[in-house]
Amino acid sequence: MMNDSVKIIISGGGTGGHIFPAIAIANSLKKRMADHAVILFTGANGKIEMEKVPEAGYRIIGLNITGIQRSFSLKNILKNLSFPFKLMQSSKHAKRIIREFAPDIVVGVGGFASGPTLRGAIKLHIPTLIQEQNSYPGITNKILSKKADKVCVAYSGMEQYFSPEKIVLTGNPVRRQVIDIEGKREEAIRFFNLNQNKKTLLIVGGSLGAWTINKAIRSGLEEFEKADIQIIWQTGKPYFEQAQEAAKVKQDVHAIQFIKEMDMAYAAADVIVSRAGAIAISELCNVGKPVVFVPYPHAAENHQMRNAMALLEKNAALMIPDAEASEKLVKTVLELFDNSSRMQKLSSNIKLLAISDAGEKIVNEILKLIEKG
Repeated sequence: MMNDSVKIIISGGGTGGHIFPAIAIANSLKKRMADHAVILFTGANGKIEMEKVPEAGYRIIGLNITGIQRSFSLKNILKNLSFPFKLMQSSKHAKRIIREFAPDIVVGVGGFASGPTLRGAIKLHIPTLIQEQNSYPGITNKILSKKADKVCVAYSGMEQYFSPEKIVLTGNPVRRQVIDIEGKREEAIRFFNLNQNKKTLLIVGGSLGAWTINKAIRSGLEEFEKADIQIIWQTGKPYFEQAQEAAKVKQDVHAIQFIKEMDMAYAAADVIVSRAGAIAISELCNVGKPVVFVPYPHAAENHQMRNAMALLEKNAALMIPDAEASEKLVKTVLELFDNSSRMQKLSSNIKLLAISDAGEKIVNEILKLIEKG
């Protein structure tokens, strides 16, 4: 196998939560097989994958596909009316790509962009593998899993959604450079110009920030200052100017629009406030710091709440519903900083859930399916 060229299509996207694990799978394939792995991505035109995949060094072909709009505005109703036509068009395009590229396997990572390519591969009797990041699967993966050969999952108890004989518990593949924080605290303190004698709170609300979290943190800046807690605050673009203005008069508040060096941020943090996307959770399990989750309430199938609950049930994190963040988030964080034994317990428990070799496990399953043909 290692001496033969193997062709793989990785399909899906729409959000970073889908495309970053897809890139991590591709990187694991390249690491294992070097130049013997020929990888092609398919995604949705205009979505994040069309930028991030080429940045990672891989080729991608965009399909003219959109998802079903869940809110009922006139604009969204019109978009939904065009959905069947786009699905038909993208399905034909995906089949043409499959025939021309002739893959040995097609891997779907979820999101509406994965549907046409995975469905085309199934119809053409090409082996298929689905990677489901969340504790509650998206509709595309639920439908396609009925015909797919294997489903790699990140959470236990997924038998209620997928055929038990198809499930392999692999975890979510994460970017190694992000979770590699061992021995980096001093460097991280210097990197963010922090005080090494103070406790550090890290706020991450995703690449666009999180409006509810940002407002709650801003209202609590005086209380954090009184408690002698310094803050690394990833605000996202929409809230950055307001946060920067508020941080000007606070010596220990470091407002940053977007943090590229997440290993530094994780290494510096004593407590982390985060949304509950699947990949963020997988990173945080590996990082092993106490976390307060504020799930994004409008995620499909409310999967962020379900993701956070999976950790809450194991006493591995705290959670504040988005609607209660303005009232409870600052108070909860301050109480956690005051309770070192609870911090230690949360840290120990979340580490137990870490899977650091998910990419390698998924590659094992991919190669097994190729061998079977």
